Amino acid sequence: MVTTTDTTEIVTQAKMEAVNQPSLKRWLKHFLYMPATKRYFSKQDQAAIAQAVSEAECGHIGEIQVVIEGHLPVNHAYFQNTRMRAHQLFAELGVWDTEYNSGVLLYINLCERKVEIVIDRGIQQATEQAVWDEICQNIIAQLAQKQFRLAVVTGVMNIGEVLNRFYTHSIQEHNNELGNDPVIL
Repeated sequence: MVTTTDTTEIVTQAKMEAVNQPSLKRWLKHFLYMPATKRYFSKQDQAAIAQAVSEAECGHIGEIQVVIEGHLPVNHAYFQNTRMRAHQLFAELGVWDTEYNSGVLLYINLCERKVEIVIDRGIQQATEQAVWDEICQNIIAQLAQKQFRLAVVTGVMNIGEVLNRFYTHSIQEHNNELGNDPVIL
C-alpha cells in the first residue's frame, strides 16, 4: 500500500541528493536536540495561533497552514535541511491541494531557528520574494527574543495581509480547506 508519506519520499529523494549535501553536523544537532515544542507552545498558545489563522483567512480564498517542529526527524536530518522539510510537509499535508492553488505553509524549526514559507503556484506569480523574506526575518527576530506566541501570531497576520492584497475581490462563501490548528511535530 502506498501512502502519502511513501509517495512524497520517493518524489523528494532524488531532489534531496541533487540539492543538499549530507551533513553529519546537522544530524548530530537534531539527534541531541531536546523536544521543546510543547514547552514553547502551550495549549493556550496553540489556540491563539488557530484563532490568528482563522482571522487571517477572512475575506479571501487563501489558506494558511502552520507547522512548528522541534527538530527534523533523525532519519531525515542527515540528508534533509529545513527548506526541503518544509517542501515535504507542504506536499504531505496537502497544502498544495486547495481549490484555487492558494495554500501557504508557515514552517518553523526550533532546533535550527529557521522559518520557511512555502506558497502555492496560484500566489507565487503575483507576489515578490522580498515580501516573504521580510515576514520570515520578523518571525526569526521575535523568536530570538523568546516571544514565541507573538512571533507566530504576527507572522500569520502578516501572511493574511499579503493574501488580502493579492486576492482583491471579496468572497461571499469560502470553505476552510485546511485546518486552522497548528501542526506540532
